[in-house]
Amino acid sequence: MKKFILFLVFVAGCADDPIVDNRGRSDARYQKDLAECRSLANKVNTGGKAAEQAAVGLAVGGVFGAVIGNSDSAQKAAGAGAVSGGMSGAAKAEERKKTILHRCLRGRGYKVLG
Repeated sequence: MKKFILFLVFVAGCADDPIVDNRGRSDARYQKDLAECRSLANKVNTGGKAAEQAAVGLAVGGVFGAVIGNSDSAQKAAGAGAVSGGMSGAAKAEERKKTILHRCLRGRGYKVLG
């Protein structure tokens, strides 16, 4: 499970740089601002959120599987719930990081296009 969560964090962390209209600013200044804003955005704990949601998915899936079937179906449902929850948690955390990065750049006067 830990390896799976680390994989999710790695995949989620491969986001592209935002597309920014930095007209009137030097590329060096933009790179400095981008690094500072990215540092702020990276304070979001992607791995923690993925693990938290995986645990919720594991519990919900296990209960659901136990209700509809036997212990084998409970294990399968718990595993599916953990995977689904982990992916969902990582995606939400990455979206939050992207939002923070864009807001930070806008706050510094850049026009973020996407």
